[in-house]
Amino acid sequence: MGMDRNSVIGFVLLALLFFGYFYYTRQGQVALEQSKQHIADSVARINKLRSADSIKITAANPDTIRSGNTQSSGSFKQDSTGAEQLAVLENELIKITFTNKGGQPKVVELKKYKTYDNKPLILRGGNYNTLSYPINVGQNQTAQTSDLLFNVVNAPVQKLGKTIVYEIADSAGEVLQHYYQLPDNEYMLNLFINITGSNKLVTQQAINLQWQAEAAQVEKDAEYEKLQSHIAFLENNDYDFDAIGSGSSRKFEKPVEWISLKQQFFIQSILSKDKFQNAEVRWTVPADTNTHKIAEAVATLKLVVPPSSNASIPLQLYYGPSDYKLLKSYGNQLQNIVPLGSGIFAFVKYINRGFIFPVFNFLDSKIVSYGLVIALLTIIIRLIISPLSYQSYLSGAKMKLLKPEIDELKLKHGEDKQAFGMDQMKLFRSAGVNPLGGCIPALLQIPIFFALYNFFNSAIALRGQSFWWATDLSAYDSIYDLPFHIPFYGSHISLFTILAVVTSLLISLYGMANMQDNSNPVMKYMPFIFPVILLGVFNKLPSALTWYYTVSNVITLLIQFVIQNYIINHEKIMAKLQENKKKPVVKSKWQERIEAMQESNKKIQNLQQKTQKKK
Repeated sequence: MGMDRNSVIGFVLLALLFFGYFYYTRQGQVALEQSKQHIADSVARINKLRSADSIKITAANPDTIRSGNTQSSGSFKQDSTGAEQLAVLENELIKITFTNKGGQPKVVELKKYKTYDNKPLILRGGNYNTLSYPINVGQNQTAQTSDLLFNVVNAPVQKLGKTIVYEIADSAGEVLQHYYQLPDNEYMLNLFINITGSNKLVTQQAINLQWQAEAAQVEKDAEYEKLQSHIAFLENNDYDFDAIGSGSSRKFEKPVEWISLKQQFFIQSILSKDKFQNAEVRWTVPADTNTHKIAEAVATLKLVVPPSSNASIPLQLYYGPSDYKLLKSYGNQLQNIVPLGSGIFAFVKYINRGFIFPVFNFLDSKIVSYGLVIALLTIIIRLIISPLSYQSYLSGAKMKLLKPEIDELKLKHGEDKQAFGMDQMKLFRSAGVNPLGGCIPALLQIPIFFALYNFFNSAIALRGQSFWWATDLSAYDSIYDLPFHIPFYGSHISLFTILAVVTSLLISLYGMANMQDNSNPVMKYMPFIFPVILLGVFNKLPSALTWYYTVSNVITLLIQFVIQNYIINHEKIMAKLQENKKKPVVKSKWQERIEAMQESNKKIQNLQQKTQKKK
């Protein structure tokens, strides 16, 4: 690239914004498809369902189970053996193991995905994960539902999907049911909390639901997975999120539609169609890295119980991928969880949604290799911004041709930089040269890079996809794992990162050879600093991004060579510059003000010099 001083300034601004963005990011399907009539009739219908179905029931300890043996928990009766029974619901995408202890999901496996080391991807598992709330079990007695052993009601498979019902009742006819329904080919689990005698089972017509979720490491780089994870929520129809960080909390005073624990590519969410009246969520990050836990979150959610003896509260539980198209199909802003741009860089999400996603999906439908998809996406982007690139090279060529005249102005004015600046601006205007022509195109390309950075960090389609030596395009590639850690660099060698850095250095070398002014040591070496820093920054980024950057740099080198040698005619440019000098210069109001300020400053400076001489 032909580089003048302003081109380098643009390059430096790009670098500053680039690193500022990394600092900021570090510190920083259909919704429930059942009608109201179905909800209203659910309690009555479930009470009649007692026939056998296809749900698989197993016992945690079959030898110890003796049917009919019960013990009291207030006025509620449970299995006296205390044996846990497990039940499984599954479809094409997900396998959910339920427990009668609390009548809740215990283990959730995503059948289409594996962990980084090719093990089953268990999104929910372990004793930390619970769904519980207090109920009245007797006079001045309460109990958490997670401590109660529910009875399993063998409900037949319904037309909307497989179902399982958990029920607990007392002798007075008060019944608490958890009705779960898993549609085919869905990650969204529907839950109805059905209460008969709600005025007695709950206090003040409200349920304080506690939802605990734990995020276990499923990606290769736990630290990077943690950086890409956050607590997301929709409060009063307004989406926001908090970075996991080292742990924190948030209290919601307005109604909350849903709360999610989002890992890099997977999500656990609890949703309320009627909204949670208020909520509070706390999360922690285990200090012991050997636990392989990303975060633990606990949310307390207040649900209003309808004022009737029979009440049904509709909830949903989402266990699935962070897939933008899938989440958008639910129509409740869940797609905002996919980090396509936020904060001061929120505008780049529109580039991703309006352009990057459609082009990527089209190429994906035609090409098997994701490496080739990324390469073609890069070529398309470079073709679109080629007019900007051409203007940048053209500006550099003009500035280089004006170098002899600029050198004369330097000799003329010596140390008087203000006078030199004024005459230099006059020269640029008379020649019809925009001094910012070299940096503006570079700055306009920054949003595209930031959009792609977000896209490649959140595109679950790239997860587990290999290309050349990279085994997973959503994570860094490594050709050698070092036996030690290098500060700012890491403990592995990413070949795509090295290629990106080398091609960046080649661009800088080519630019230096065509630089209009290389007398300033700072300007002379500044273009080399950025590529070297990239070595440390890019080493942990997804290989899809470093592969894109490599392809983009190679295209830049080719474009530079072609434009400089076969498109730009330096003789015609020089003739045009001389022709422009003969034309009358029309000054803008802004230019007139700048010149007036410069003239005023020059007069003040001359007056000060005369005063000093008299002294």
